[in-house]
Amino acid sequence: MTTGITNDKVSITLMQISQVTTKGQVTIPADIRKLFGMTPHSKVSFIVKDNEVKIAPAKSVVAATAGIFKSDIQKGTIEEETIAVEEAIAEEAMM
Repeated sequence: MTTGITNDKVSITLMQISQVTTKGQVTIPADIRKLFGMTPHSKVSFIVKDNEVKIAPAKSVVAATAGIFKSDIQKGTIEEETIAVEEAIAEEAMM
């Protein structure tokens, strides 16, 4: 057991071997799937770096990018936003 596996809850050292099938598929061992909360149809990411391939649970695009466009601008109610959009359209049409 020589390869480190870490998630937010556990840090252990574990090495397991799987065989690549003729279709290029690899089974992730059950204990590793359980450790990372992987269920059928879970998505994984393949990270290639320094002649190694790492497999990690994939994060959704929404989760990975949440908050990157934060703004100090106060949001209005739906009604206020609708009025602001209508006014901007009318103003642009007058140009």
